[in-house]
Amino acid sequence: MAAYQDPGLTSREQLAAGRMPRRICQLLVGLALFGWSMAMMVRAGLGVMPWDVLHQGLADHLPWTFGQIVIAVGAIVLILWIPLKQWPGLGTILNVLLIGPVADLGLRVIDEPATLWGSMLLMIGGVVLNGLAGALYIGVHLGTGPRDGLGIALHRLTGRSVRQMRSFVEILVVIVGWLLGGVVGVGTLLYALGVGPLLQLFLPFVQVDLGLEQQVAE
Repeated sequence: MAAYQDPGLTSREQLAAGRMPRRICQLLVGLALFGWSMAMMVRAGLGVMPWDVLHQGLADHLPWTFGQIVIAVGAIVLILWIPLKQWPGLGTILNVLLIGPVADLGLRVIDEPATLWGSMLLMIGGVVLNGLAGALYIGVHLGTGPRDGLGIALHRLTGRSVRQMRSFVEILVVIVGWLLGGVVGVGTLLYALGVGPLLQLFLPFVQVDLGLEQQVAE
C-alpha cells in the first residue's frame, strides 16, 4: 500500500488540480464524520479531543452551544493565520463552517451511555471515526483544518518541527480548557496516542490521486 503523498499545492493550485466532484463529496463526508465523532466523544464523558477540551470549557462560560464555540474558535484561529502568512484552502473554510453544526446535531441525537462499557465503546468509536474522517478530508488536498494549519505556520516561523509545534499548541489548549472546566480523561489520551496511527492507516485508502508529481510527506 502506498504511503500518503503530499503534493504541496497552493490554495489556487488545489482548486485547479482536477477531480473536484469527487474531492468535494469526500471533503463534505469527512467533515460531517469529524463533527459526529466529536459529539460521540463528548457524550462518552471520558475525555475529549485536545481542542474540544477548550471548546467544552468555553461552552461552560458562554451562552453558546458547543458547535457554535467550535465555529468561533476555528474562525479566531483562522484570523491568526493572517500575520503568520498561512493561506487557507477551500477545505479550511468549510472546516470552520461545517464541523460545529454537525457536532451540535450529534449532541442532540446521541444519548449518554447508561454504563461504563457503553461509554468506552462510544469513546473508542469516536476516536476511530475521527481518524477516518481526518483521512477523508486531508486526502482531498484542499487545505488543512484551521487548528492543524496553526501548527504548520508556527513550524515555518520557528523552524521547529510540525509535530513539536502541534504538540505545543494542543498542550496549551488542553491546559486552558481544563482550567475552564473542559473534560480531560482517558479519551483525551487515547486520541492523542491513536489518531496519528489511524490517519496513517486510513490515508492510503482514501487519498485522491491528482496525477501530479508528488513528494512523500515526512
